[in-house]
Amino acid sequence: MNKLNVMNNFLNIKPYAPNLGAVITNIDLSIDISDAELKGIRDAFNKFQVLFFQNQSEISPENHIKLGKCFGDLHIHPAAPKMKNFPEIFEINTDKNSKIANGAEDFHSDVSCDIEPPLGTMLQLHVLPECGGDTMFANMYLAYEALSKPMQVFLGGLKASHESEHFYKGRYQNKNEVDRNKEYPSAIHPIIRTHPETGKKAIYVNKFFTTRIEGLADQESKLILDYLFTHIEKTEFQIRYKWNKNDMAFWDNRCTIHKALWDYFPNERKGRRVTIKGSVPY
Repeated sequence: MNKLNVMNNFLNIKPYAPNLGAVITNIDLSIDISDAELKGIRDAFNKFQVLFFQNQSEISPENHIKLGKCFGDLHIHPAAPKMKNFPEIFEINTDKNSKIANGAEDFHSDVSCDIEPPLGTMLQLHVLPECGGDTMFANMYLAYEALSKPMQVFLGGLKASHESEHFYKGRYQNKNEVDRNKEYPSAIHPIIRTHPETGKKAIYVNKFFTTRIEGLADQESKLILDYLFTHIEKTEFQIRYKWNKNDMAFWDNRCTIHKALWDYFPNERKGRRVTIKGSVPY
């Protein structure tokens, strides 16, 4: 559990909840950040798993991309439409004309279907509904730690398929994106992954992309995945974040899952995100 406020010479960091997340209030992400600030953010990111930068102004696409690159090369989404002139930007926009929420409506880790799934995602929202539109996050370290020791050992030897065609195909047809002849990523990842920076273990499955467990009979695979999907969404692992205009959230896809609530129809929720490339889970 993250219990202590963190104060260093550069950042004011306050835990958002006992189980997950922190709020940072004294940094301007629209301008260049110093090496000391970057180190402080990295350390807080590894400790708290999701950071909420408040009191921000709207960041331009150019600066958003530049900020994301401070943490690694940027990932290009395999299916979503790209912002004109800025392929690294994924535009989030859900309004009265939307058939689905542009932020995904169930718990997931971003693009876990990639062979090298994203390290993290940085989302800033510029237009918010009067109420609603919160985002849920859940701590997959805690989900792993809550398993019995025999279950940890059993799952630690298993891998699962993460596929995307069933989810992405047709999803963005109304966004001027052509699905014909498109190849959709798929990969096989360990069900329990080790975080490359913290060394901690986390459950790495989600309803959107994880389709079956390798080496098990279909019924066995379904039973275990259904159990895990229920387990990882337990309330004690979760937080619910209420956005302020121009907040920037930065979450770790390697040890958290998240979902955006679409409870504000027909109002609008709009923003931009960049995603940082990750590595092969192990």
